Amino acid sequence: MVSVDTKKKEVVGQFKNAGLEWRPKGRPGQVSTHDFPDQELDRAAPYGIYDVTANTGWVSVGCDHATAAFAVESIRRWWNGQGRLDYPGATRLLITADAGGSNGYRTRFWKTQLAAYAAETGLTVTVCHMPPGTSKWNRIEHRLFSAITMNWRGRPLSNYEVIVESIAATTTRTGFTVHAELDPGRYPTGVKVSDAEMNAVPLTGHAFHGEWNYTVHPQPTEPANPGAPAVGIDRQALEHPDLTGMTSTELAELTVALTTPWQTLQHRPHHPTRRRHPAPGPGRRPQSQTRPGRPRPGHRAAPAPRPAARRARPPVHRQQGHHPRCHRRDQTADGTVRTHPRHRGGTPEHPHRPPRLRQRTRRHPHTTGKTHTLILYGP
Repeated sequence: MVSVDTKKKEVVGQFKNAGLEWRPKGRPGQVSTHDFPDQELDRAAPYGIYDVTANTGWVSVGCDHATAAFAVESIRRWWNGQGRLDYPGATRLLITADAGGSNGYRTRFWKTQLAAYAAETGLTVTVCHMPPGTSKWNRIEHRLFSAITMNWRGRPLSNYEVIVESIAATTTRTGFTVHAELDPGRYPTGVKVSDAEMNAVPLTGHAFHGEWNYTVHPQPTEPANPGAPAVGIDRQALEHPDLTGMTSTELAELTVALTTPWQTLQHRPHHPTRRRHPAPGPGRRPQSQTRPGRPRPGHRAAPAPRPAARRARPPVHRQQGHHPRCHRRDQTADGTVRTHPRHRGGTPEHPHRPPRLRQRTRRHPHTTGKTHTLILYGP
């Protein structure tokens, strides 16, 4: 059983590395204070394999991209250099990995590379991915990577040789050792895996979360009946005594006892003398294809609304000689009436009616029993 993962990429050069280290007095190490992103700078991608049983580590320091091909190549280097020597009769390999990254459960290239590795070594490779958000529970994080970080703290990673030697010098009091080597290979990104190539991978998902737990076989597994794929319900699993709580004989007797009455009712002949008479009337009218809001064909139009009855106005009693559209009406000597039009924008010639007097009684708020009567002039 091995635990695999990619450590954080490190910039190669005279840059500051977190931590403290003993130095001669007055001779501190000169490093750059800032390490801005630069595509021309070299980067180291350590990919680790931690053997849980032997308590040993293997790290391949890559000089290129950390792809799925680089991850499987690191596992291949570990198996050829140390794994097959420690386990000469092994036929299976269990790998625990994170859910994302180069060895993620959704990375197709990771699975195709594992299939090629299994066919090359003859091992049945079982992969168990940590659920999303639980990558820190992977043993390589606190058994291998933490020890490497503490070992090279405060030391600038000036070149690849310093990185490999710093990793290889990592030890613990319990006897933990690490082997490190440089991988100068090139691993391009953007490799596409088609559906046909993915379907050809001899991969079998487990019953519990088959997308996270699966097994890659060294050779394609032939189905029991390739012509008729298994589709439907597994009746043998449903008839298992642990599920039904009864033996197969008791289950068969119960099935016959329940299906016989149903089959009798199902094959009972219908009454030939019973006739069905059509319901009276023309039947249901077909749905019209008219626009919504319009009446259907044959629809009886609603009667027109009746006009509202006009209420008779009460008679207006006017004074003699007063016209509603005039302000003054004069009568001449010959008996004719001369009217004067209304003045627009000016003051009318006749005086206004005096305002009505209103009496209001108010009580003073600070006195009791005293009232005052005010006479207000105004409309």
